[in-house]
Amino acid sequence: MNANDRSATFSCEFFPPRTEAGIEKLQLTQQKLDEIIRPEYYSITFGAGGTTRDSTLEIVKLLSAKNISIAPHISCIGSTKQQLKDLLEEYKSLGVTRLVTLRGDIPDNGESTKELSHANELVSFIRETTGDHFNIEVAAYPEYHPESKSPQSDFKYFKNKVAAGANGAITQYFYNIDAYFRFTDKCIKENIKIPVTPGIMPITNFTSLTRFSDACGAEIPRWIRKQLEAYADDKDSLQAFGIDVVSKLCEQLLEQGAPGLHFYTLNQADSTNAIWKNLST
Repeated sequence: MNANDRSATFSCEFFPPRTEAGIEKLQLTQQKLDEIIRPEYYSITFGAGGTTRDSTLEIVKLLSAKNISIAPHISCIGSTKQQLKDLLEEYKSLGVTRLVTLRGDIPDNGESTKELSHANELVSFIRETTGDHFNIEVAAYPEYHPESKSPQSDFKYFKNKVAAGANGAITQYFYNIDAYFRFTDKCIKENIKIPVTPGIMPITNFTSLTRFSDACGAEIPRWIRKQLEAYADDKDSLQAFGIDVVSKLCEQLLEQGAPGLHFYTLNQADSTNAIWKNLST
C-alpha cells in the first residue's frame, strides 16, 4: 500500500488560529494540502478546558461552508452536558458527521467541570444524545499516556472508549514503529477491531519538537535526537532529514497494514506535502 491507495484514510489536523492573518494562512495551507493530498477530512483541535471552543467552532463553520469535510475535536473537560449538547446540535446543523472525542487537557488553573470526567463517558454521552449520527474517533497512545499509572491501565482506558461506541482511533505521534505495532497486536488479542490510524508529526523544528515530545510522552529515538541536535542551527538540513525520516516511517506503516495516516500539520503544508510526494513515487 502507498499514498495512491485511496482505500486507506488520510487526514490532516489544524489548530484554531488566534488572528485574522492566521486564519488567512490556514485557508492557504488547506488549499495547498488539498492540491497534493486531498485528505478525507481535516480535524480541528480544541484548547485546554475548552479555551478555544468558540475559535474551533468558527473554523469549522468557515471550512464547512466550502464543503470541506471537518472533524472537530470535542472534549468534556471544561464543558457542561448542556454546552456539549448545544455544540453537538450546532455541528449537526453544519453537516459535520465525524468527531475526534477526547477527555481534554485540564487548564492551567486546574478548574474543570465534573459532569463528565473521562473520554469514554463523553463517547457514551454523544451516543446517547445523537445516536449513530457521528463517526467517533478517539485517542490511542502506543507509548501510553504520560498521566497513566501503567501501560496496562492506559490500555484499559482505551478499551473503555471502544466499548462506549468509538468507530476508530488516532494515535499520539511516535517515531518508534514497534510501539505502534505492539499496540495494534494487543488490539487484535483483545478482539478490538476498530481501525487505529497512526498520528504523524513532521519534523520541522528541533526545540519545539523535543519540548512537546517530552511533555506528551512521545519518545524521540536517540539516533534521531542526536542528528537533530547536530542540525539545530541548519534549518534546511534539519527539515530535509526530518522529511526523509518521517517519509520512511509512513512508508513502513502503510506497507505493514496501517489503515491510513493522520498528519499533525501545525497549520503548515510544505513538510506534509513533501512527505506525501515521497510516498506517492
